Amino acid sequence: MNVYLDYAATAPLREEALDAMLPYLKENFGNPDSLHSFGRRAAHAVTEARDAIADILGVKSNEVYFTSGGTEADNWAVRGIGEGDILYSPIEHAATMSAIPLRNCKKAIPCRVSPNGIVQTDFGDTMSENLALVSVMAVNNETGCIQPVERIAAYAHTHGAYFFSDCVQAACTLSLKEILKSADAVSLSAHKIGGPKGVGALVVKRGVPLKPLLAGGEQERSLRGGTLNVAGIVGFAKALGLAQAEREDFCARTERLRRIFEEKIVSALGTAAHIDGENRAPNISHITFERGGDAFLSLLDLNGVACSGGAACSAHASLPSHVMLAMGRTEEEAKRGVRFSFGRETTEEEVLFAADTVLRCAARSE
Repeated sequence: MNVYLDYAATAPLREEALDAMLPYLKENFGNPDSLHSFGRRAAHAVTEARDAIADILGVKSNEVYFTSGGTEADNWAVRGIGEGDILYSPIEHAATMSAIPLRNCKKAIPCRVSPNGIVQTDFGDTMSENLALVSVMAVNNETGCIQPVERIAAYAHTHGAYFFSDCVQAACTLSLKEILKSADAVSLSAHKIGGPKGVGALVVKRGVPLKPLLAGGEQERSLRGGTLNVAGIVGFAKALGLAQAEREDFCARTERLRRIFEEKIVSALGTAAHIDGENRAPNISHITFERGGDAFLSLLDLNGVACSGGAACSAHASLPSHVMLAMGRTEEEAKRGVRFSFGRETTEEEVLFAADTVLRCAARSE
């Protein structure tokens, strides 16, 4: 048996999304900026998808900007929203962390993070007189820890700053409409929720100043040049609607599967396996093993379990997890974590096989 437990890296394309996309990969192939009938049909599809996404999120259609994915959306938010300093959590996705030095500001101030992976809202002396943006993700992509975004947004607004939240990992477990009641901007990615790779969105509330990231044509209200990925946008809208509609059932199902998985491992390994984080999204399990690391991950893969040591974008770096370091782990400990993530296709049989495989591989790595 081969078991895929890396849904936090990417999920398989849903049939419903593929079916919605196919007409725009075949006969309705027009450029949505062209004025002829082919272009008008494509433009209509984009408009319908944008309206659908806006309705799902509880925002205006002109507050939805399509991007090539979560990385672009994170970069655009960090580099383009407001003028002034930024307060951020050091457990943000690499797309956000790497964009912070590119922001035109004097100060980039990290928040404190608890050993259990939660951003601390007692910001104390982290205040900046020129604070313009606060960036804290809704669900951490490695630990699954759900962050107190409403309280952090309130802090930002009290100090005259905007609040941006990376919601890429939140779209199948949290209510995005609720998050957007307090957030000024959020980023999303289609392929984490059964949509296609290469498309996402940055949602920015009206009145929030946003600078262009990509120069080019007049697409996306002249703020993001480039021909739109029509089929991808259509598939994204379909997948997002399904993910938010199925959210409660998905949470209940994956929480049960994770509990079975973790209980079997911890009961057998005891202190040799430490479950990381608290207040976690139910579809992510991050475990630090006494003898984890790259060799352990490779052994799991060879024995039929696909998982990861953290974010897929950093999987080849062999560096300690910056998330674990921010939680107070040593560099050696931060290299021994393994992320198992569950999806709508995951079965109990697969979870039991994966847990048994983890135990066999842990014994072999001693």
